[in-house]
Amino acid sequence: MDVFLICAAALLGSALTFFSGFGLGTLLLPVFGLFFPIEVAIAMTAVVHFLNNIFKLSLTYKNIEKKIAWQFGLPAMLAAIAGAWLLSQLPTYTLHTYSIATNTYYITLLKTLIGILMLLFALFEILPSLKRSTVSPTWLPLGGLLSGFFGGLSGHQGALRSVFLLRLQLSKQTFIATGIAIACMIDISRLSMYAQQLSKVNTLPWAQVAAATVAAFAGAWMGNIWLKKITMPAFQWMVAIFIILFACLLILGIV
Repeated sequence: MDVFLICAAALLGSALTFFSGFGLGTLLLPVFGLFFPIEVAIAMTAVVHFLNNIFKLSLTYKNIEKKIAWQFGLPAMLAAIAGAWLLSQLPTYTLHTYSIATNTYYITLLKTLIGILMLLFALFEILPSLKRSTVSPTWLPLGGLLSGFFGGLSGHQGALRSVFLLRLQLSKQTFIATGIAIACMIDISRLSMYAQQLSKVNTLPWAQVAAATVAAFAGAWMGNIWLKKITMPAFQWMVAIFIILFACLLILGIV
């Protein structure tokens, strides 16, 4: 049962992440956490997440807009490190605490602000009067800095990256490929963090890690096939809905 649930979460999370640019870790970590101690679950998620990004890069690298990847990705890498460091220094301001069944959730000031920011950006993909607006490429480094910094603070780098890349009016293939390239750059900057997570556990349940990784690869492969069948307006709506749902879960303290 544990392998089935883990593989199902990895498959679904990877397929959704292929389009949205975020979500695999959000789905996979709680499922790993059902069966393993939290420090083991975090390390397992980090391994699957990293390997899946490399696999997705091998599927999409031909469509990467290299200039955007470098202009956005390098500032994001540096700012993510700064944001993660600041997070370790700041106290957490909890606005409200509530429980559902046996789970307790914390609505924090930081996640609420970031969630509202995501909702505002998602409106640009939904409201006809705002949908035609674009972002000049000259703002890419600033977008990378903001995305990386707040991603480092909240741990939700992928969602913030997608929010900014949507405004560049890229094709669906270029949006996905460039986002994956930037995600790999961020992962490289996090290698020391991944090493620390792995060092906290004596050994990983490699059979479950391998099963989740294969399932995640299958989800990414499926996403790459489905991409060819989705129209650009449908793709934009899909990503916007993912962002709205994620922002609401973030504000509510569920993710």
